[in-house]
This record gives sequence, C-alpha cells and structure tokens, in this order.
Amino acid sequence: MRLLFLGDVMGRAGREVVTERLPELIERCRFDFVIVNGENASHGRGITEAHYEVLRDAGADVVTLGDHAFDQRELMTAIERHDTLIRPINFPPGAPGRGATMVTGRNGHQVLVVNALGRVFMPPMDDPFRAVDNAIANCPLGEQADAIVVDFHAEATSEMQGMGHYLDGRVSLVVGTHTHIPTSDHRILRGGTGLMSDAGMCGDYDSVIGMEPEEPLNRFISGLATARFTPSEGEATLCGVAIETDRDGLCRQIEPVRIGGTLSQAVPQL
Repeated sequence: MRLLFLGDVMGRAGREVVTERLPELIERCRFDFVIVNGENASHGRGITEAHYEVLRDAGADVVTLGDHAFDQRELMTAIERHDTLIRPINFPPGAPGRGATMVTGRNGHQVLVVNALGRVFMPPMDDPFRAVDNAIANCPLGEQADAIVVDFHAEATSEMQGMGHYLDGRVSLVVGTHTHIPTSDHRILRGGTGLMSDAGMCGDYDSVIGMEPEEPLNRFISGLATARFTPSEGEATLCGVAIETDRDGLCRQIEPVRIGGTLSQAVPQL
C-alpha cells in the first residue's frame, strides 16, 4: 500500500494548499490512503464540521486531531456523526468521539488509524502508550488490519521517538504532529515501522509556527498578551510523509513530502 500523512493543517492557508495540491498528488503517486491532521484547520484553533468536510472532499480518508480538538465547541456533538474524524484516544473517559477508526482504503485494504496525545510539556492526559497498545491489540497488523498508522500529537521529540520504538514491528507508521516543524529524521526502525518525529504543518512557513509574527514576538519580548494570535495567510507548503508498505503491512519505504511555499521541496518518488 501507499499511504500519505499530512501534518497539522493551519488556518485558511493550510486548507487551501490541501485543496489545491492533494488531489493531484493522490493521482500522481497513486496513494491508496490519506490521513490529514486537521486540529488547527479553523482559524488556527480546532476544526469545524464544515472544514472537516473540506479536507474530506480534497481526498482525506481520515482526519485526526490533537490538544485543540474541541476548541471549536460545535465539534463536541459533530464528532459523533463522523467515523473518519478522530480525537486523541487517551482523552479522559467521557470525551465525545473516538480515538481510533478502521477505514477501507482505495485498494480495498483495511487501515487502522490511531490518534494519541503526548504528556511531556502537554496538558495532563491518560497514558498514551497503554491506550495505543489496547487499540492495536484489538486489531493486530497482518490480521484484521492491513496497515496501522499512529498520529502521536506530542511536544517532545524524545516521547515521539519512544512511541516509535515501543510500537516497532507492530504498526506501519508512527508520525508526530503538534510542533508544526518538519523533522528530517524519517526512517524505518529495525522491526519495520516507519517513524518521523514531526510531519510539520500544511501552512505558511513565513510565520511563527503558522501565526503572523507580530503578536508572538510581542509576547516573547514584553511578556504581555496584547492581541489574539492571527493565522498567517501567505503562500503555504503542503507538508507530511509518505510510506509504502509490504505484504505484512510494515514499512519498506518512507519519504518526506514538502510541496509549494517557502520550504525546500521534497516530492515523493515512491
């Protein structure tokens, strides 16, 4: 299988670059399955149901979230209507929605997608390692699932890499989101799991992690909040990671994806 994962969609610029670039990329690279992290898709904080539909229409098979999952209050009820919109699996009991979903890809294969939230430098949450473990134990790779992708929404690179090694040989890909900065550590671990510490964001990189620089700079310099953060709306980069799996569902090839905008380009050659 060929799978594409796109990092945090940031505001209008992120939505537009996904809408403009993703359909062509799916056709050119013949991707069987696409996952998009949409937790900043609406004004840089959370996602609305309408913007979830925009990402789905562009080609996303599953949309994942993160610590801003419910910043748009409408999602508290809207998430229950969509099996392909998931929030972190280790939210406390009683949170609406689900943290894992099994979806049929374009080639008929079954793909399990799990979303989890880190705990290092992040709001207190339940243990992500145990939560992900339980999800994949109920749907093992090579049995019920032809591929398993884990979106680990975390701040610390060490925690992201720890999750990769913990799941090595049991999932197809562990990819980090949240920092909005693409890492260059994409690799295949010894057991056959693809790992990338952060996929980066789909947004304007001539910014401070997707926001217009003025207010972040003001807060760094003065320590005072004088205005709201405003998502930057310049030319955006489509950013993520692509993998190809073998018959066992493990990763046999992994490549970064960076298309358009101001970053050095990396077009997958799978």
